Amino acid sequence: MNNFDKSENRTLSLMNEEPIIQFQDASIFQDDHLVLSGVSFTVAKNEFLYMIGRVGSGKTSLIKTINAELPLKKGTASVAGFELNKLKRNQVPFLRRKLGIVFQDFQLLTDRAVHDNLYFVLHATGWKDKLAIQKRITEVLEKVGLENKGYKMPHQLSGGEQQRVAIARALLNEPAIILADEPTGNLDPETSEGIMEILKEIGTSGRAVLMATHNYTLLKKYPARTLKCEDGKLIEVEESTEIDFTMLD
Repeated sequence: MNNFDKSENRTLSLMNEEPIIQFQDASIFQDDHLVLSGVSFTVAKNEFLYMIGRVGSGKTSLIKTINAELPLKKGTASVAGFELNKLKRNQVPFLRRKLGIVFQDFQLLTDRAVHDNLYFVLHATGWKDKLAIQKRITEVLEKVGLENKGYKMPHQLSGGEQQRVAIARALLNEPAIILADEPTGNLDPETSEGIMEILKEIGTSGRAVLMATHNYTLLKKYPARTLKCEDGKLIEVEESTEIDFTMLD
């Protein structure tokens, strides 16, 4: 099967699914500063895609809009069944339970072990049954290959292991969407590839994965649908292998 056939099959598959993210003519603001305008795109379940662009081009602002950290002031958007343009403050926690966030700097609690980092999130999001909590922690640590690291403190882990814990944390509440903001930014090339393998696998398990990145080596090795923030617009790039990578510097 050639690349055209693969692309056509993917497009037909996505057309048959209701989008998990859908923006229509949206404007993205950081405070009162317009960052992106005319933003229109959809993301389906089981889809992995990149978002690229120079520093300050709007990638992080768009991610913050998706998770309701920034309000949607103009246009329409739905995320995991929530309409961002109509979202009430008391609905925000319920939206965020549908999202898993992976940060560049891990953002683990440094005063407690891996297990307790994950326990804290589950307890804070309403889990009460201790057996169910333990089972879920075991499941997500196995998912990222850290089933024997639950007793470790964050400082005892490598950067790649800390990022795996961050991914495990993002998976705890069975999110519909994983938002990964430069997840390999602090990692060496070999470790970055391990993180990519995990994220790509997650993107085939009924979840959507949106990854903001500057890492063009990964874009070349793991091509996928790509959105580009440039000159105040969000543009879809047909093939990641055709990107002018100089615009990411």
